[in-house]
Amino acid sequence: MDEEQAFARAALDLVGAKFRLHGRSPETGLDCVGVVVAGLRAIGRRCELPTGYLLRTGTWPDADAWAQRHSFLPVGGPARPGDVLLMSPGPGQLHLAVVSPDPAMIIEAHALLRKVVLGPAPSPATVLRHWRLIPSL
Repeated sequence: MDEEQAFARAALDLVGAKFRLHGRSPETGLDCVGVVVAGLRAIGRRCELPTGYLLRTGTWPDADAWAQRHSFLPVGGPARPGDVLLMSPGPGQLHLAVVSPDPAMIIEAHALLRKVVLGPAPSPATVLRHWRLIPSL
């Protein structure tokens, strides 16, 4: 199994974990950033992501620089398993999701449902950035 698939499966294993803002542990809770962190750590990748952000914010400075530091490259076209999407689901909101092993679905920490869920892929109109994991050597 390649790393993209392994990352997608690791994120899928997080479905059902409780939601917690700034959460980084499946045992105590995850937010959308925490889902990416936990998935990367599960496949042996280092990941240092921002903390101290608000549930509602209009900007995430240097999003592409963050992605590059963590071995993701911006891509276009159809999403593949293990891709990471930065979305704007509503005014003043930014949100990360991992594309599941089924590319028609995403894994995301859902604040209203209070858990990590598997749901349908977002409308392309809400996707601000689309990144793909670079395989490690």
